[in-house]
Amino acid sequence: MKAEILSLNIDELKELFPEPKYLAGQLFAFLHEGASFDDMTSLKKELREFLNEHYVSNPVKIRKKFVGKSGTIKYLFELEDGNLIEGVYMPHDYGNTLCLSTQIGCRMGCTFCASGLDGLLRNLSAGEMLGQVIAVNKDNGGSVKNRAVTNLVLMGSGEPFDNYENTLKFLTLVSAEKGINISERNISLSTSGLADKVRTFADSGHKVTLSISLHAPFDELRSTIMPVNRKYNVKEIVSAARYYFEKTGRRVIFEYTLIKGTNDSDKCAKELARLTAGFPAHVNLIRLNEVKERNHVAPTEDATKEFLKKLERLGVSATIRKSLGNDIEGACGQLRRRYLEENQTD
Repeated sequence: MKAEILSLNIDELKELFPEPKYLAGQLFAFLHEGASFDDMTSLKKELREFLNEHYVSNPVKIRKKFVGKSGTIKYLFELEDGNLIEGVYMPHDYGNTLCLSTQIGCRMGCTFCASGLDGLLRNLSAGEMLGQVIAVNKDNGGSVKNRAVTNLVLMGSGEPFDNYENTLKFLTLVSAEKGINISERNISLSTSGLADKVRTFADSGHKVTLSISLHAPFDELRSTIMPVNRKYNVKEIVSAARYYFEKTGRRVIFEYTLIKGTNDSDKCAKELARLTAGFPAHVNLIRLNEVKERNHVAPTEDATKEFLKKLERLGVSATIRKSLGNDIEGACGQLRRRYLEENQTD
């Protein structure tokens, strides 16, 4: 298999290609543009041939895409080793958001999620994360100077902090000035609540919007739907969130997927209000996207709105996340799993 070059920053490219001095920066910009080596016609022919022989320009290829009624596009990507991952492109008036994956599968075991049904296959490299951004940006007519992808959410398959070093390198690469240069203020990272990594990340110098998947305010309940709570309980997670705000000044988002008859009680609303009081936090309510392999049921839209009103009466800053892509199996892991089932050979 050819080597991956997209994971390299400019200094690492300089070590491979020290002369001429401008080459590393030029190559970096070409790669972030989504150019193939053959497209890089300002490079010498011998160098283009060398690159083609030894490297792959983007380890992420678009296998299929599905366009929803809202304009949302669900992408099925193929990696160099044949594995498949997903991404979702969501156009908005204020900018276009890509939801990208950080792992193939997931080992967190959340009981409402399709991503972890088959466990964790492997981590994605920084270049495989970046490759999703570059492929979708190019597919929608974007360039480095005129991006079609303006916002990123690391909320696809996988737990970003379970792939910590690659995630950090990706954030550095995707926000690099000579590359696609997406500001960290336009990047959100979602974690299931690895409290120790949240604290480490707070000290890293990165300042993305941190979204913590809470989904239940009580330990006993949360442990039944999110096994990670047995290691990092609710108190530890909220404490880490407060630390992140103190270090970065960025408001923390608590994601709360409403599951009918499970976490939508008055008692849950009151405890959620207590937990988020006293520092700039926001609750993002998500109406469950049902997964056929799971037993959870989504509340009605009216019940979801009523839970929002309960939180607002309790003084909680909260909104209901607009659901996009349900008609194209927008929930992470659904499309990949269906595609594999339909295309498996006996």
